[in-house]
Amino acid sequence: MIFQVDNKNVFASDSGKGIDKKKLTIILLHGSGLSHIVWSLTEQYLSNQNYNVLAIDLPGHGNSEGDCLKSIEEISDWLEKVFKELNIYEIIMIGHSQGCLEILEYYSKYSTRVKSLIFVGGSYRMPVNQDLIDLAEDGDDKAVQLMMKWSYENSKKFIGGNPVEKIINSPRDIREILAIDLIACNNYKNGSEALKSINCPTLFIFGELDKMVNLEKGKKFAELIPNSETHIIKDCGHMIMFEKAFEMREKISEFLKK
Repeated sequence: MIFQVDNKNVFASDSGKGIDKKKLTIILLHGSGLSHIVWSLTEQYLSNQNYNVLAIDLPGHGNSEGDCLKSIEEISDWLEKVFKELNIYEIIMIGHSQGCLEILEYYSKYSTRVKSLIFVGGSYRMPVNQDLIDLAEDGDDKAVQLMMKWSYENSKKFIGGNPVEKIINSPRDIREILAIDLIACNNYKNGSEALKSINCPTLFIFGELDKMVNLEKGKKFAELIPNSETHIIKDCGHMIMFEKAFEMREKISEFLKK
C-alpha cells in the first residue's frame, strides 16, 4: 500500500488485503535502520486472523520517501498523520526496539485510537553506546556488525546470511538512516513520564538472552505498567521476530484474543 503524508509517499505492507473498516488494525513498527521486511513472518499470520495489518516503513526507510525523522516525538506525530490519512480509528500497536519508544510516545499523546500495546524487545529508555553512534555516523559497516553482535543470541544460525545486513547494506544506509535512528533513541527522555499514561491491555515480549535490552531492564519496564502481561522467549536475543518468530506471533495472537 502506498499513500501520501506531507506530500511524500509512504509504504505500508498490508498482506495485499488493504483496509477493511470493520476490522481492528494492527500497526507494526520496525526498529532502528530497518524496514517492514522484519515483520514478514508475522504480518500474514496476523492478517489471517481477521485483522487489518500494516507494517509501516518510516520516512526514509524501506520504500517510504523523505528524510528520516530525527526524534521519537516527531515520529509519534507523523504516525498520527498516517492514521488520519488512512481514516483508521481503532488500532493495536506493536513495536520492536525503537518501535517500542514510538508506540509509548504515541500513546501518551493520542491514546484514544489505541486498544492495546505490545512491546517487543524494548524499554522506556534506550541509551545507545557512543562507539556505535560514531561508527554509524561515519557510515562504517562495523556499526552493523556491532548491532549483530549485541542483538542476536547466535547470529551464525541464519541460513543465507544475517537479515540485518540485507536491509542495512550500504554506507549511505548506515550514515543517513541507522545513525539518525540511533541518535533518536539515545536522545529520547520522555519514556518515564509517557508510561504513566498507559491504561490499556499491554503485553511485553523479551528475549531471554537479549544484550541490547537485557531481561532485567525489560522486566523493570513491565512492572511499571499495571496489569500488563510478560512473555519471555528462551534462547533468544534482541531480534525476536527473526529468531523466534513463530513463538512470538503465537503469543501475540493469544493475547489479542483475550
